[in-house]
Parts: sequence; C-alpha cells; structure tokens
Amino acid sequence: MRRLHSIVGLALALLVTLLALTGAVLSVDPALERSATSVPAGVSVASLVERVLVHYPGVEQIQRTRSGTLLVYFSTAYQAGVDRVDPATGAGTGPHLQSPVMRWVKQLHRSMFLDTPGRVAAGITAVAMLLLSVSGLLLLVRRIGGWRQVFSALHGNRSQRWHAHVGRLAVAGLMISALTGTWLSATTLGLVADGMQAEPDFPATTAGGLRKPAPQLPALIATDLSDLRDLVFPRVGDAGAVYTLRTTQGDGYVDPATGEHLAFRAHGATYRAHEWLYRIHTGEGLWWLGLLLGLCALGAPWLAATGATVWWQRRQARPRITGNDSAQSADAVVLVGSENNSTWGFARVLHDALRKSGQRVHTAPMNAFSARHRTARRLFILTATYGDGDAPASASQFLALSRQVAANPATTFAVLGFGDRQFPKFCQFAKDVDAAMRAQGWLPLMALTTINRQSTQEFARWGTALGERVAVPLSLEHTPVHPPTIRLRLRERIDYGVHEQEPTVILRFVAAADAQAGWFARITHRNGLPSFEAGDLAGVVAPGSPMPRFYSLASSARNGMLEICVRRQPGGLCSTFLHGLAPGDSIDAFVQANPEFRPASGRTPVILIGAGTGIGPLAGFIRNNTGRHPMYLYWGGRDPASDFLYEPELRNYLADRRLTQLHTAFSRVVGGVRVQTRLAEDAANLRTLVKEGAQVLVCGSSTMAGSVRQALDEVLAPIAQDVNTLRSSGRYREDVF
Repeated sequence: MRRLHSIVGLALALLVTLLALTGAVLSVDPALERSATSVPAGVSVASLVERVLVHYPGVEQIQRTRSGTLLVYFSTAYQAGVDRVDPATGAGTGPHLQSPVMRWVKQLHRSMFLDTPGRVAAGITAVAMLLLSVSGLLLLVRRIGGWRQVFSALHGNRSQRWHAHVGRLAVAGLMISALTGTWLSATTLGLVADGMQAEPDFPATTAGGLRKPAPQLPALIATDLSDLRDLVFPRVGDAGAVYTLRTTQGDGYVDPATGEHLAFRAHGATYRAHEWLYRIHTGEGLWWLGLLLGLCALGAPWLAATGATVWWQRRQARPRITGNDSAQSADAVVLVGSENNSTWGFARVLHDALRKSGQRVHTAPMNAFSARHRTARRLFILTATYGDGDAPASASQFLALSRQVAANPATTFAVLGFGDRQFPKFCQFAKDVDAAMRAQGWLPLMALTTINRQSTQEFARWGTALGERVAVPLSLEHTPVHPPTIRLRLRERIDYGVHEQEPTVILRFVAAADAQAGWFARITHRNGLPSFEAGDLAGVVAPGSPMPRFYSLASSARNGMLEICVRRQPGGLCSTFLHGLAPGDSIDAFVQANPEFRPASGRTPVILIGAGTGIGPLAGFIRNNTGRHPMYLYWGGRDPASDFLYEPELRNYLADRRLTQLHTAFSRVVGGVRVQTRLAEDAANLRTLVKEGAQVLVCGSSTMAGSVRQALDEVLAPIAQDVNTLRSSGRYREDVF
C-alpha cells in the first residue's frame, strides 16, 4: 500500500497540486456570492415576479443560481441584458458579470484548457487524489497503532510528522472533494448517468383566452422561491406559448391563461444525487462546506512536498551493503526488519565490523529467511516495530517463515530490537521474534536487547557486549545523517559537585557571531538560534568523533539561549569535552525535535518526575509555565550539598507559582531515599491529580524510569489505573537514557 501511495503521489503530484489550488480558489466564489444574496423566507415565485415586473417590464427569464443569486434576463427597445436583482424589492443591483479570473481558473480546474483530453486528465487526477487520501489514512492509522490513536502525538522526523499532521487534518476534505470530483468527471465524460431527463412533452393545446397576470398564476403562487431554478416567460404575440418552470422538484409547463401545470416531470433519484454531489464539490448552495473543502485542498501542495521529501529520505536510507557473501558460505547472517530503511544503517555497521574481524557475512531482509541461513554459526536479527506492535515492511513474512525452517543446534542467534518507548508496545515485534526463535529450538547467543529511538550509544554498548560474548572486539559506531550543525558560544556555566567523581554542569549557549550572519538565518532563527522547545534534543559533535551525543534541552529558543545539563561520565568523550569548556568557547551542534516529550496544552495538572540530569527539560517546562498551570516536580539527586541542581531557580518558581509543589529525594545522605519513595509517600495526591486528567512526564536513566513505572503502578492501582493505560492515552511520556 505504501509503495502504491508513493508511486501515485510522485507521478501525479503536480496535477494534484494544480487541481487542489484551483479548487481552493474556486471555493471562495460561492461564499462571496452568498454574502451578496439574501433570500426572504416564505416568498413565492409569484410575489417575486410581481416585484420584478415593476422594474423590468421586458423580463424574459428569471434564474436562481445554486448559491441563491437571482438573475433577470430582459430586453428593451435599446438593449438586452442580464442583471442581478434584490428578491426583497425586485430591483436590479447591477449587471451580472462573471469574473474573467474566476472563469479562467474554472477552465483550468475542469479541463486545463485541453477540452476532452484535459477533462480525462482531471478525472484521472481526482481518482488519484481519492486513492492517495484513502491509502494515506490507512497508512497513518497503521503507523500510529490504530484508529483510537489517530489524533495522538506523531513520531518520526520533521518531514514525516508534518506530512502526517497536515494529512490527518485535510484527509476528510480531500476525500470528499476527490470522491465528488471523480463522480462529476465520470458524468461529464458519459461514463455514468447524471439523471438529467428530457423535458416533458410540450402540450399540444392550451386553454386559450386571455393571459392572467403572472403574479396571479396558481402554479407560481404554489412554488416557493427557494425551490426555483428557472422561469421562462412566454413570448409576446405567440398564442401557443407557455411558461417554462424548472424547480428543484422537477420541470414543467404552465398555462398562461389558467396558471395550471400542463405537463410536469419530476426529477429522479439519480438526478437528485448528482445535484447534491455537485453542490458538495463546488460549494454552490453550501458555501460554508465549500470554504472548508477549500482549506483542506490547500493541504495538498504541502502533502506533495513533504511526501516527496519523505520518499527521497527513505530512498537515501536504502541499504548499501558491500562485500555481501552468499548465505551458504557465510559464518554470520544478519537479517533486517525495517519500515523506512533506517535499521539498515545499523545492520551495515554490524556487517562491516564482522567482516573486519575476519568473518564471512551475509545480510538480507528478514522476509528472505530460509533453510540456507541455518548453516551459519551465528544469526543476528535487527528489527524495528511498526505501529501497534506490527512487523515492519521487510519482515512481514518472517514469523510464518520461521516456522518452516528447522533450528540448527550449532547456530546461535541474537535479536536486537529498535523502537520508541512512547509507543505502548515498545519493540513488541522484536519480542515476538525472539520468542518465536526460542520456541522453534534456536539457541540464544545473548538476551534480547532493545534500543530506544535509534540511540547510537545503546547500539555501541550492545556491540561491546556482543564482542565480549563472541570473543571478538567489535566497535559499532553508527553515524546517521543529521541536520547541518550551527556554531554555539558558551555564555555561562554553573557547576555542581566539582569535587565529586562525576560532577554536573549546566551550560548555557548563545549563537556564535558567524551563526547570525546571512538574511536566511535572521528570518528563520531566533537570536541566531534555530527553533526549538524545552524537551527537544541537542546533538553535540565533539572534536575527533563523527558520532553526535544527544542532550535534552532545558530551554526553548524564546529564552534566548540553548541550555543543557551534563554529568561527566568516566571515559565519556563528549561529556569530558563539554565539562572542559570555558565561557567564550564554541561547539558545533544541531537540534532534533522531540515533540512527543512536552507538556500538553490546557490547565490539566502536569506531574514531572526525574533524577539527576533528567531535571534539565523538566526545569525548562517549569520556566516556560508562564500561565501558572499546576505543575508538580518529584526529583531525585545524590547530596543536596553538592548537586541540588537548579535549586535557586526552583525556589523562585515556587515563589512565583510556576511550580506548584516540589518533592526532592537524596540518596547519599543519612536515611537517603530515591524518587520512587517520594511518589509512594504522596500517593493520595497523585491519585487525585490523575483523576483530574494529569499528564506524567518522566526524564532520567532507564533504571530510574523502570522503578518509577513500578511505583506508579502501585500508587494508581486503587483507582484502576496504571502506566500502560496512561501511556495509551498520551498522558505518560518518557525521555530516558
């Protein structure tokens, strides 16, 4: 489905954009027409005719458009013309002149000035837009884990998030426009009937005699103005002429002498359906719907641009495996499960490292798993999870294939799962694969390992553990493509625990002078800084290392600085580099958005839980809580004398009510406790906050996060809540390392 979505979108992107933009322009016309039209309720056609005749004694025809505008066709001894009229008075309001611009846009929209070939192209484009809307919606639902999550937080890179966000806002309107446009194109090309019927048989005779004044004709008196489509007056001097009356109900002829219907033919169901589809597509008579569909249509160019970007990024991430040995001769087989090709980058690093150690390596998609792979000594499975615990595209058949391949007692396997902890079923497919392999009798080389958000540090640690297990040193340094870096200058540093083995420092950067140069930077950057929010990630590239290290941001761009909180790790290349900076020194860094980790808008309470440097983004959330929404912080440190991080700021935030409550826990003091103890002590308050709809944000080490989840499950059990329930509704978010 995704391949079909991509092919159709790329092939017809320009035509879809053209039809969408012209449709958006045309959607304004019915609203403008409606604003100039006011039809009184309960007015009959006869009353209208009486008013019109006062001002247009030479009236030949009265027409009411779908949008309600009344037009009078008339002739005098000197001229013939068409005027718009006020239905309340029958007086003209001006000549009816169609805008040449709108006429040009309409021709472009309907046929691209190519007559029948252009109408065919427009019809094909409407079908394509319908296909793109349906397939895009289904792909979105599968990606985010089901229909219930359709408006939950989006994941992926910036282009993927914007494509999905605009898509879910515009998809309903695009689908309606595409469906109705497809129908209208089919009727225009004669592929389906539009329900239009021939006019009723013209009457052979009339009553004859003197004609009654039009306002006294019973048929016109009985017809409400809102039902009128067209009234053609009989020709003067023609004794056999009659009134032709067309309404929303049907068409007929009216005797000018008696005012009764001589013939009438009601519209069928097909015609009425066609009329409604026409109104929906054009907005004529439904001006408000036309504007909504026009707004949705404006999303099509954005979807085309972001869709092409996502496709190109996915293409660039396609596997490029060099030195791929045959499956039968390989010592090690690497099987890859990936949806957007990003997992292949990690697989390539493992492939190259194993070959460098002297092994013959074969790397292939998980869907290629077969008996020929069982001859290798080791089997490595690297897989992502898609949507709600589903298999990614290149592994969709693996579980079925694994049941057909008998285990080799001499072959060991290891599964490495890639996922995002914000999803309730984190790395679920990797867990399913590991369980399936064990159930088939394969011997595990090491326990299942999971990696959160493609962490290169976690991947490197897995490589070290793997190397120890197979007695071969493995250095797995994967350097994914990252945005261009900017130059940042250190403005201020605040040190904690300088005499401790692992001191902590708060670093506040501003844009270096050269980063502020250029008109584009001045337009797109705030104070020379790119746009970012507290909770986003700063990728810092230390000298001598191509691999960036990520730190959660404790500030937003509107604070005029980029702030991070860093603990020096023994042997840590980047943390040692950052701790060695002095004010005025510079670094190279880039910002990676992390929209899944930030407080939701609104006045519902926010519970912030962290430990150590995990307080960084939490302090940023509190700093930017200028609306004084309820915020509760539970934070754990080591010793208040050495590393009470952000203590002065937190005291100020309590004083000005940006922070509602502060609960601290210090572990390296007499009677020390950890943050989960504070949660248990404040259980009653936490249960009350959760009942009020509170959101929980957790930041810190993965060990701490696991303990917090366990503590919260115990706290919330009396109210039939738990972490997984909160997570599934978007009320529990983690940023762990």
